Amino acid sequence: MMKPLGIAGAALALCAVSGAAQAAECETLTLGSAISLTGKYATNGVHAKNGYEFAIKKIKENGGIKVGDKCYNFNVIYYDDESKGDRGATLAERLISQDKVQYMLGPYSSGLTKAIAPVTEKYEIPMVEAEGASRSLFNKGYKYLFAVLSTSEQYLASAITLAAEMAEKNGKEPSSVKVAVAVENDPFSLDIRAISGFGDYACRRNGGKERQGTVFG
Repeated sequence: MMKPLGIAGAALALCAVSGAAQAAECETLTLGSAISLTGKYATNGVHAKNGYEFAIKKIKENGGIKVGDKCYNFNVIYYDDESKGDRGATLAERLISQDKVQYMLGPYSSGLTKAIAPVTEKYEIPMVEAEGASRSLFNKGYKYLFAVLSTSEQYLASAITLAAEMAEKNGKEPSSVKVAVAVENDPFSLDIRAISGFGDYACRRNGGKERQGTVFG
């Protein structure tokens, strides 16, 4: 008689073989990504690329993505956008027109996403992105841009709220809180500068009167 541990091991092995066989039968979809592998966004661009590759690996290990009676695995054609918006847009054109990708993964940063989005819209190619949070990406009526992250106005709201709450706890008015923010001149950073939650919190905690903050950027 096979021992319980042996039965469990055999079951796991069978599942692994079954999963591998199923993955091998899946169709492969090729995605495209213009992403920063050099330039000022290189560190974050490489992290984003590693995240894409990790997800692709896990999907394959678990038998692919099932849609109806078919399953799919993925591979990605990457090009280095050199952290430049015009370069990213050119590479998006290349991925769609020459490499014939039908789906895109977003670049790093709101600025580069903003540069590429008009291209994917033009060709009606869905782009899933997780690195462009500026609100300016989502008020253009884009139909082929899909984001999986919070938008920029939510990033510092909780921190501003906490600062005001701590001021109240220490017997001070929330309006006395001064915040200095040093930002880059890009869409995401300018959103953070403009909409860090100062006014919203003031209306809630200061009887509807606006609270003043100090922002440098």
